[in-house]
Amino acid sequence: MIAPALLCTLVAAAAPVLELAPATVRPGDVVLVRVTGTPSSPAGTLAGHELAFWKAGEEEWRAVAALPAETTPGTVPALVRAGGTELAAGLAVVEPGFASHAITLDNKYVEPPRSVQKRIAADRKAFVKAFAQPFSAPLFEGGFDWPWRAPLSGRFGDQRVLNGKVSSVHYGLDITGPRGSPVVAANDGVVAIVRDAYYSGNSVAIWHGAGLYTVYFHMDSTAVKTGQRVRKGDVIGALGSTGRATGPHLHWGVKVGGLYVDPEALLAVDFAAFTAPPRQPGPPAGEAEGQAP
Repeated sequence: MIAPALLCTLVAAAAPVLELAPATVRPGDVVLVRVTGTPSSPAGTLAGHELAFWKAGEEEWRAVAALPAETTPGTVPALVRAGGTELAAGLAVVEPGFASHAITLDNKYVEPPRSVQKRIAADRKAFVKAFAQPFSAPLFEGGFDWPWRAPLSGRFGDQRVLNGKVSSVHYGLDITGPRGSPVVAANDGVVAIVRDAYYSGNSVAIWHGAGLYTVYFHMDSTAVKTGQRVRKGDVIGALGSTGRATGPHLHWGVKVGGLYVDPEALLAVDFAAFTAPPRQPGPPAGEAEGQAP
């Protein structure tokens, strides 16, 4: 017979546990969510956005979540129900210190003429379809890497003033470089779309599973096809300035659960250990423009 005290210990050990990584984030960061101690799939939300879990072990479930770029600094809740147990955890959201930049563009990209409205609508519809892949476990094992290493001319969250009057938010990284420089897949996945779009020019989006996509915009040319399986480091195109661009560069973006997140946060994630370092407030220390290491 099991002693009452030992029985209580076993029951307590079997209770589901919710973990978040990192514990300190910036608006627009990627967040790792792990639930252990339950054989059935958990369900829940982070900052009000639904979480999608995949099975990572006999009693372990994982999710990759996105924190909206517009999140106000403070504490954000994660609420999960697992095996009949209500679990809660909080994320500390620090001030991001997003920069502001003034950009001058050809007016046709700020106020598009009527003649291109159908093309813009078709582009939007095509990308919506590309980002609607069925949820699955990750199609990759290791972490993500830079698609091209060079100085950055723009960071995620930058507030942009276009031609002095139209404001927008930059949902990615702008990586500079010579036209024609090779752009590679940041991780394993399947090409979800290849398209010459009005705003983003020659574009590629890669589906990585786990509700996660990477996008590569303004390329001079593309070297893959929709539906093609790619490995991390495979060349997918060449750096350029097509679409709404002021010069040769790669716009690299990351989308998780329908929200764009900071690619620099994704690069810091250790998927094997399912950990991520805490994020510091403000822009990266000493880097007004930045550099891909």
